Amino acid sequence: MKSIASSVLLSLTALCFCSHPAGVDAAEPTKVVFISGNPSHGPMSHEHRAGNILLAKALNSAGLDVNAIVLPENGYPKDPTVLADAGTIVIFCTGHQGHVLNPKLDEFDALMKKGTGVVMIHWATEAVKGAPGEKFLEWMGGFCDLDWSVNPHWTASFKPVEHPIWNGVLPFSVNDEWYYHMRFVNDMKGVTPILSDLPGPETLTRPDGERSGNPAVRRAVANGEKQHVAWAYERPGGKGRGFGFTGAHNHISWQNDGFRTIVLNAILWTAGRDVPKNGVPSATPTDAEIRTNLDKKK
Repeated sequence: MKSIASSVLLSLTALCFCSHPAGVDAAEPTKVVFISGNPSHGPMSHEHRAGNILLAKALNSAGLDVNAIVLPENGYPKDPTVLADAGTIVIFCTGHQGHVLNPKLDEFDALMKKGTGVVMIHWATEAVKGAPGEKFLEWMGGFCDLDWSVNPHWTASFKPVEHPIWNGVLPFSVNDEWYYHMRFVNDMKGVTPILSDLPGPETLTRPDGERSGNPAVRRAVANGEKQHVAWAYERPGGKGRGFGFTGAHNHISWQNDGFRTIVLNAILWTAGRDVPKNGVPSATPTDAEIRTNLDKKK
């Protein structure tokens, strides 16, 4: 009996060593890196860092084995190796010629080709025509394009669609600067509209201009074509996911539970994680929390 017991003990010990080989750690939490742009606009608008901190705090408090990091410096990281093992990268910054990725397109493209996810919030969705715009199409399937897209403030109402990003979210409405009439990949291949609504004619009362109106967008709205202000994208061949979200001009929009949960769910989804059935849990930020970590602005 003693010899049988010893044999069983040895077998269990061997099994333990086989299950946890020397030098191999348990799976690391999914890493999410937030990049914040320099201050932009007035107080409580385009609060890049404060918005990122709210989202990161919610992810880290959700009990989902996520390690969300807001970079201490504004702009692209001084040490880009912090991005190397990220599951997804969230960018909230000034767009177009002031976009943090303009001088780093090749470097960032290498991460995207590895399958790293990307989420771009509000003005960060706006790219310069040419190489930046083409890369944005490759990374997240669409972008805000001057003389094509528009940027009015309006109240949009959203209903659920069949996608994990809508898990746990009820229909909601938010007044924000919702950019619309995005430039998408051909035939919307790989794109799933997440937030869509038909803007009212009051959103096109300004004269034609880079961001105010053009014949194409006026025709689309007159034809009753719903406009997509947030979308999910699966890159060809399973090479990663992207998410574009045009809201968040108004910092207080993060207090809307549907608005906030859509973005939290999207971050998890772009990282290749399953979104909980009830969505990423998060407490509604208080007025005090909303006014914490704001950029110093005149």
